Order: sequence, then C-alpha cells, then structure tokens
Amino acid sequence: MKERIRIKGIYKHFKGNYYLLEDIAIHSETKEEYAVYRSLYDDNELYIRPLDMFLSEVDHNKYPEVTQKYRFELQDIKKREFNA
Repeated sequence: MKERIRIKGIYKHFKGNYYLLEDIAIHSETKEEYAVYRSLYDDNELYIRPLDMFLSEVDHNKYPEVTQKYRFELQDIKKREFNA
C-alpha cells in the first residue's frame, strides 16, 4: 500500500478534485500515520486524514458509478517545458 505514496505527488480524489500530498505526519501519542494534503482548487486548504483512509479503495457499493479503484490515486503528470 505504501508503494503508492509520493510526497509532493498530485493525487486525484475519486470525486474529481486534485490534491498535493504535502507529507505524512505521525500522531505523537497513538503513532497513527496521517496524510497531510492540500487542495489544488479554490483557496488551497490544508487537510489531514488517516493514511489508511487516504490509501483505501472506493466503496463501489456506495459509489457504483465510480471507475477509480482508490479514494486518492497518484497522477503521472509530466513536466512541461515552455519556450519563451
């Protein structure tokens, strides 16, 4: 599961928006890992959620129309060069 983690990677949520995975944080008492991610739309809010939930599969019983397998999927966005 952790092989799908790329810090500073761009992820697509199954509902369509894009997010930047800023880092992985660890709860100081429980040692639970959290994904720290920023929306790439509107006001670029910063969010956290348990890493297991971030990496979980979409509930296709609840969302049968969704074709994406995972709640957040890493996008393969290539660098684009511009000539000035």
